[in-house]
Amino acid sequence: MMTVLITGASSGIGAGLAKSWADEGCHVIACGRDPARLEALHQYNANITVRLFDMTDKASCRQALAGCHADLVILCAGTCEYLDNGVVDAALVERVMNTNFLGPVNCIAALQSQLVAGNRVVLVSSMAHWLPFPRAEAYGASKAALTWFAESLRLDWEPKGIAVTVVSPGFVDTPLTRKNDFSMPGQVSVDSAVKAIRRGLAKGKNHIAFPTGFSLILRLLAGLPGFLQRALLRRMVRS
Repeated sequence: MMTVLITGASSGIGAGLAKSWADEGCHVIACGRDPARLEALHQYNANITVRLFDMTDKASCRQALAGCHADLVILCAGTCEYLDNGVVDAALVERVMNTNFLGPVNCIAALQSQLVAGNRVVLVSSMAHWLPFPRAEAYGASKAALTWFAESLRLDWEPKGIAVTVVSPGFVDTPLTRKNDFSMPGQVSVDSAVKAIRRGLAKGKNHIAFPTGFSLILRLLAGLPGFLQRALLRRMVRS
């Protein structure tokens, strides 16, 4: 039986992925901080077992993830907070970096001795790091750091036979994005996100980005000369 470990499984994409693999008979280790939501996942399908811990706490990670020999690890937990009017809030930036970057690093450090050739680690990043969007200083930086870390780690782990995949979603309809106070072009459902991720993993992709159309647009914008990028992004700030 395939074992899949998922962080951020309490809601959103993580919960959707947990249910999807459990429905196929896989053993899913669902990790998160919300005991009620994790218990609901276990009640949904007995193939889902839960681990309750805070991934920003290194000691908690080591304790909770001991003995987790997973074939597939998906580090999906994340948060988003915005800076307004360019006012830098160091505590806000620290919270976002701890959850989005250091949290996954803590999990990898705790799990690495249990990984073997043929395993795959998936880190859920974001398209947001492709461009310096206004207000997204903390979020974009955290996802850029996570992506850079994953791309470098892939090179070091290739000789060990352990694969690393980066997932870059656009806007997905989750409790997190419902807090946004701006339009979200190309938004997709959790079900669509789950299908896109699973298709990409089935093909052994190192990078999975969706939705395709929105991804292509952002990639084109990211390839523009810097002065054109800045002009477009300034218009977003003014609006």
